[in-house]
Amino acid sequence: MSGPAGGWGGRWLTRDDLGAAAGSATGLLAVSADASCAFPLAPADRAAAEELTAAALRTAGVGGRDRVVVALAEPAGALWASAAAGVAAAAASVGPRGRMRLHHALTTLRATTLVATPTGAMDFLARLHLEFLLDPLDLGLRHIVLTGEIASQRTPAHLSDEFEAAVHEVYASPFSGAALAWRASQDDPLTPLADGLLGLAALDKDGPAGAGGPAELVITPSGHATLGDAVLRTGQVARTGKSVDAVPAPAHTVGEHVLVRGVWLSLPRLGRTLAKIDGVSRWELTVARQGTLDSAVLTVTFNRDSLVSNPMWRSRIQQALRALTPITIGLEIAPEAAEAPAPGTLNDLRGHHLGRDRALVT
Repeated sequence: MSGPAGGWGGRWLTRDDLGAAAGSATGLLAVSADASCAFPLAPADRAAAEELTAAALRTAGVGGRDRVVVALAEPAGALWASAAAGVAAAAASVGPRGRMRLHHALTTLRATTLVATPTGAMDFLARLHLEFLLDPLDLGLRHIVLTGEIASQRTPAHLSDEFEAAVHEVYASPFSGAALAWRASQDDPLTPLADGLLGLAALDKDGPAGAGGPAELVITPSGHATLGDAVLRTGQVARTGKSVDAVPAPAHTVGEHVLVRGVWLSLPRLGRTLAKIDGVSRWELTVARQGTLDSAVLTVTFNRDSLVSNPMWRSRIQQALRALTPITIGLEIAPEAAEAPAPGTLNDLRGHHLGRDRALVT
């Protein structure tokens, strides 16, 4: 499925393009946590997004006897809870933070279904075992729906074994959070929830991808009130096989935004933020997944020795990071100063991010 039957035309837009248009967008806006992206939703667009998300829940086996707890960041959380309310007996969005709070919500609401990111679900499971000393089976979950991240290998199978629940992965729009496709196994390709919404695009040009290489998932929202003529580059990349008739699940990301804990972090905005702090000559953001969760650590190099051990400058950077993103970013200061400036870099130890320039990815 390299593209819609009628071919691609119109505008090709990225997350940055949607962010640049935020000041003139109208209606309900699905806004990322750092306001770097705004996805407009007219009433009919919102209804269509909820309908697709409800269809994904039904495909996962959720029905009228179930009670759903959604542990996703906004803008996805509210949309998923609203869609689930039309499918299940009850639904609530409790946000992604706080594992004990999530456990309390699941037990209080007598939930049978959990919607979460893969790392969020795995971290919750680990804390049940290691910190809370609780049996996952006592929760009585029947369904777990994973969305919003690239899952590590065997994550769905491990969660299924531990909770004795049916686990499905759902590919959701990185702009609105609405469900677009699903799969029941990590060995399966994605099954789109509607025809013509998803395609595979070349990284180095605006057009369909060829077989046997990396391809970017694109969304073609033909029925959208204001973006119906657009092709939306998701920043998520899959490896195609000998055929592009099927849509593989994304295993990588590309572009100026990196996905950390289900939240997209703008690298240009990080660079602009650090450029405003006197004395910063270069920086490196390191992202890893050594345990259940992603971790992000920023290493800053100053241009003069007097700042290396200065607590005020460290505090200024920490405050700037907290204002930039809800993601917790650790801070390290390089022990040696470097006067000559250099561009900021990303070191993704997970192997997820292929590069900031699409044209250079092979």
